[in-house]
Formats: sequence, C-alpha cells, structure tokens
Amino acid sequence: MSKAARLIERLSELHPKGFDLSLERISRLLERLGNPHLRMPPVIHIAGTNGKGSASAFSRALLEAAGHTVHVHTSPHLVNWHERYRIGTPGGGRLVGDDVLADALQRVADANQGEKITVFELLTAAMFLLFTEHPADAAILEVGLGGRFDATNVIPSPAVSVIMPISLDHQAFLGDRVELIASEKAGIIKRGCPVVIGYQEWDTARDVLIERAERLRCPLRVYGQDFVAHEERGRLVYQDEDGLLDLPLPRLRGRHQLANAAAAIAAVKSAGFSLTLEAAETAMQAVTWPARLQQLTSGPLVDLAPEGAELWLDGGHNPDAGAVIAEALAAVEERHPRPLILVAGMINTKDQTGFFRAFQGMARRVYTVPITSSEAGVPHDVLAARAMEAGLEAEPMSSVESALSLLRDTWTGDVAPRILICGSLYLAGDVLAANNMPPT
Repeated sequence: MSKAARLIERLSELHPKGFDLSLERISRLLERLGNPHLRMPPVIHIAGTNGKGSASAFSRALLEAAGHTVHVHTSPHLVNWHERYRIGTPGGGRLVGDDVLADALQRVADANQGEKITVFELLTAAMFLLFTEHPADAAILEVGLGGRFDATNVIPSPAVSVIMPISLDHQAFLGDRVELIASEKAGIIKRGCPVVIGYQEWDTARDVLIERAERLRCPLRVYGQDFVAHEERGRLVYQDEDGLLDLPLPRLRGRHQLANAAAAIAAVKSAGFSLTLEAAETAMQAVTWPARLQQLTSGPLVDLAPEGAELWLDGGHNPDAGAVIAEALAAVEERHPRPLILVAGMINTKDQTGFFRAFQGMARRVYTVPITSSEAGVPHDVLAARAMEAGLEAEPMSSVESALSLLRDTWTGDVAPRILICGSLYLAGDVLAANNMPPT
C-alpha cells in the first residue's frame, strides 16, 4: 500500500456520522491552509450525472494540444488514489507522485486538527494545495457529488461552469426528479461566469439550468441551441457561432462522445482559450479515458477469455449510461457481428434492473459477479435476479475470472463472443488492476 493510501485510510476514521452535505467544513479547513482555492489558475468546473469524466478528458486533450499545461481533478479513482490528481507539466500532465501527495495530505490533516470531516473534503483540500503549488495554465475540476454542496464548489469565479447530461442517480442525496437533480448540479453556476450546458435528454433539466444561468446573468452556450456536433462521412462536425470544425472521430467510442467532445470544445472556448483546427484535430486523436468502452486487447483477463473473443470494459452504472453503452455496442455489432455476453457487478445505490433493461434483445447472457472492493456491492445472486427482471438470462458467478474461464471452457459458437464487463466503476478498477492496466 502506498504512503498516501495508508494516510487516507487513517483519515477516513474522521468521517462525520451521517452524511450532511455542506461547504462549512471544507471552507474552514481551506482558511486554515491559507485559502489556496482563491489562487487557482483558470478553472473549468464540470458537473453532471454522466459524461463528466469524458468532458474532463476532452478538455484536457484540447488544452494540451494547444500547448497549455493543465491540472486535472477527477473522481472516483479506478485503481490508485493518485489518479485523482494530474499535475500539469509541459508536454502533457502526469499523475501526482506518492511522496508529493502524502505530504499534501499530511499538511491537510494537520490543519484539520482531528475534526470530523469527510475523506472527499480532505482530498479536495489537498487538490487545492497541489494545484496552487505547481504552476499551470488551467485546472479542470470534476465535481464529486451533486454540485451545490460539493467540496469543489468553493471556487468563487470559474472560467466556465459545465453541466453535462443529467439523469436520476444518487437520489437519496440529490432528489428523485431530474429537475431537482438539475437544481443541485446548477449550484456550480456563479454570477456572471460563463456556462456551458451539454446535451440534456430531459427538457425539464435543461430548462432549470438555463433559468439559473440567465438569472445569474451568465454568458451561456447550450448544446443544440448555440453549438452542436454530428457525424458526417466518418468525421466529427462541430458547429457554433464561429463556424465549423471538421474533425476526426474521437478515440473515445460511442455516439454520445460526439456530444461530450462538443461540450468540451465549447467549454474551452468559453473559458477564454483560443482553439485552432490543428489543436482540435490532435485532441480528438489523443484523448484517452479508461473504463469508458475501453477494449482490453492483452493481459491476464484477456488470456482467460475464449480464443478470439473481444473484451470490453465500461464503468457506466445507471440506466442512461446503460442506454448509451448499448447504443455504442449496437453500432459495433452492425459492423462486426458477434454474440454479446455481459459480466456485470453493481452497487446497491444504483438502479440495477434499469441498467440491464438497456441490453434487452442484445445480450445473450449475463454473468453477475460480486464487487469485493466496495461494501455496497450487490450480492451476485441478487444481481442475477435483477437482470432476469429486465428480461435477460443470468447466472451468478464468484468472480470475473471464473466467468471468463467458464465462457472459455463452454463456448461452442462459430464466432467468438464480444464480452462486456460493466456496471460499476469499482468493478472497472478491479478489472484494470487484475489485468495489470492501472491508469497512468
């Protein structure tokens, strides 16, 4: 275990009873640390139910292709805590070193003086220290939960606030209607600061976001109104009031990534950075984001699968994410037909049946597995019942490895299967670790 991980494990004992969302604890801590959040480089602040990580990845790729140094804060991590902090350096950022992160966390712990506080708040305070002590041209901050009371939401004047697609998730904390969730996410919008609203499936959510931005007199760009993207002849065409960008399709797969890329382009421009065609072209080809329709082509888990099988990984975990994953795989299936098998694990705060329903008529079978890295993991037999409620054939297995081995030993089809490991970022992290592919 790394030095930083040991320290985080100890600090987790300070977690307050219950889970009251508030900015009081983080604000008090940051004041003791000298208010580093007030000395940040221009901030691109990103909230939303789905697509936050992809928007962060696209924004980083765009800025780095334009020659800028960029700090990036994302959550959760997949394998190591250090993934949450990418430090901007010339030629491309790097994940924070263990000694540097442990030092920042220790200073945060000392300033906190043993008071009750969440681990995410401590991690966020460390992020502000790291991002102000290392110079960079911009910082991309991904919201952890919600927006209004998220610990990152102490930034007074972001260069741009970005709201990605909103759907039902974390209902216990954010509300059980999309307009209530939209209102929480809209909490990152600050008076007079630019706002970009990405693609929204729900008109009610989009209306809430637009109303908030207009009430706070924010320069506003809305997907489908002020900017848009579509695929044309195997290219990504982005259009806004400045004209067209004719770009390569992004490395990140799925039609939903066109809208995510568009939101990032609009965000970078709204934040005041110039963007050339050449930089945008480079960014679309360079962008990476692990566990988002990531194809695993080598490693111990790939070796366990049937010979010639495709192995895919995605951490999407709610019904809307299931829908976009299914749509993306349907497009792959159209070009290269293969039987689809799911290996799924989920946690108990997610709509499991709703997630599986997206794969009706597509998935030949689901193997459900436990998630050992989270106490909230759904037992594999219970998850199998949820998949069957969605109309899928399902069988519980003890692990991803056992599911892949069973497939290898019993597969008799003429065409090797396409296997999607899915349902949770916890599971995705476990898979990347087991396959010797931690994010870098």
